[in-house]
Amino acid sequence: MVQVKFSIDEQQAAFLNDYKAYGFKDKSALVRQAIVQFRKQLEMESLRESAELYAELYDEDEGMRDLAETALEGWPQ
Repeated sequence: MVQVKFSIDEQQAAFLNDYKAYGFKDKSALVRQAIVQFRKQLEMESLRESAELYAELYDEDEGMRDLAETALEGWPQ
């Protein structure tokens, strides 16, 4: 594993020091899981924003709606 150095405030340090209370074997495991969760959250936000933009384009562009309807022709309901 790669080691990194970073600074945190006292409240964050206190939280990390309670790693066992949260079911982690050490502080590093807690930080790694937090990074994984944060990354998933960012990816979901990105997907949600993308979906909203596509929905907006779909609503505003009649050609896009026609294209979508044409693509759906012949597909089971």
